[in-house]
Amino acid sequence: MSGVQIPDHIADELDTLWKSFTNSISFSLPEEVELVQEGIFEGAVRRVTVNAYERNPEARRQCINHYGTKCSICGFDFSEKYGKIGRDFIHVHHLKQLSEIGINYHVDPIQDLRPVCPNCHAMIHQRKPPYTIEELKTFLRR
Repeated sequence: MSGVQIPDHIADELDTLWKSFTNSISFSLPEEVELVQEGIFEGAVRRVTVNAYERNPEARRQCINHYGTKCSICGFDFSEKYGKIGRDFIHVHHLKQLSEIGINYHVDPIQDLRPVCPNCHAMIHQRKPPYTIEELKTFLRR
């Protein structure tokens, strides 16, 4: 505040208020935070930001029309085990990771995609770079 003179009694009062305010603030550094809760709790909301890559439903349809809905790795068929509710249920795996491509690309549903069950799909992505379908099949043969 250049050029403004604050009377001493107001400056003293502002100083007292500031000290009172800063003394009433309580905070901890992250390494000092201690959770004091008994039991196991879940369900707290947290915001997560991720990149989502568009999938073309036509590519999925063509992949399934060509390969069927049995898992390309373990052979599991949801419709055989679950009946009507399992019909046409299968994940479709990109042999070339979309996150590595980083741009739009022309997908060939027969060459670039394979139907896999959710369990095998999760196992494919247990490593970076992902396991290949053939590598995962060798785990099942053991």
